[in-house]
Amino acid sequence: MFYGLMKATLGTTLRVFYQPWIRGAENVPEDGAAILASNHLAVIDSFFLPLMVRRSVVFLGKQDYFTGRGVKGKLVAGFMRGVGTIPVDRSGGRAGEAALRTGLRRLEEGGLFGIYPEGTRSPDGRLYRGKTGVARLALQSGAPVIPVAMIGTNIAQPIGTRIPRLRPIGIVIGEPLDFSRYAGLEDDRFVLRSVTDEIMYEILRLSGQEYVDAYAASVKARAASGTAPATAAPAAPAGPGGRRVPGTAVPEPTARELAEGKERLEAAAHEAEAAAGEDDDGTDSPPSSSTS
Repeated sequence: MFYGLMKATLGTTLRVFYQPWIRGAENVPEDGAAILASNHLAVIDSFFLPLMVRRSVVFLGKQDYFTGRGVKGKLVAGFMRGVGTIPVDRSGGRAGEAALRTGLRRLEEGGLFGIYPEGTRSPDGRLYRGKTGVARLALQSGAPVIPVAMIGTNIAQPIGTRIPRLRPIGIVIGEPLDFSRYAGLEDDRFVLRSVTDEIMYEILRLSGQEYVDAYAASVKARAASGTAPATAAPAAPAGPGGRRVPGTAVPEPTARELAEGKERLEAAAHEAEAAAGEDDDGTDSPPSSSTS
């Protein structure tokens, strides 16, 4: 229920101020398990992608999203809980493994599961090296991986900005990637790295970002310690896994895509209102769940 209400209320607000648009929505299957692997530019990535994809999407989210203070912190925490975001303790170890096991259960149930392979938001809008959790999840579940590029969310909400700036927000979705050829090799670290690099390359190709062959968390840690600014990490001469850097630019929306984005959110709002009306009338409706 909350998921539908979110699309009806928050979706209307974001449609008015941000003109969200989407390209490649047909690449998300209408049913069955799939992993949405996205770049991560801003907190609002976790708002826009669920809004623009018709099916329910559950994401991993850092624990901090659930412990914020003040009005903004409580709103973010409420939203994350309402859409079924799974909190992750990024200290690693057993906490990270538990989050991935939860994601695996989601996929076994035939749902959509979203993950940010970089592990944290980009400190400067560039794409950073992916962590291999996404590859392990893909090989253990057998689910296809759908690469996703968020466009412009870092400009709409730069790190440290309280009030997002008004500008169109885009989502570009690539074709599903099948890694069934690696079935049974989820404990091979070389295979995991190869699969992760292939996923990150597709995200790079879709997003038009510059690539940095370093973990974003490490770059942030060095910046926090004062040993180097977050923007000091050099761009890689090649893409993930040594692949040639794709000659793609950051996508710009067409007038038709902007119009279709508006229509998509309006349709979602009407569907949510209709569903709410049925519940108010006491008619039977399927039970809602953050994991279905």
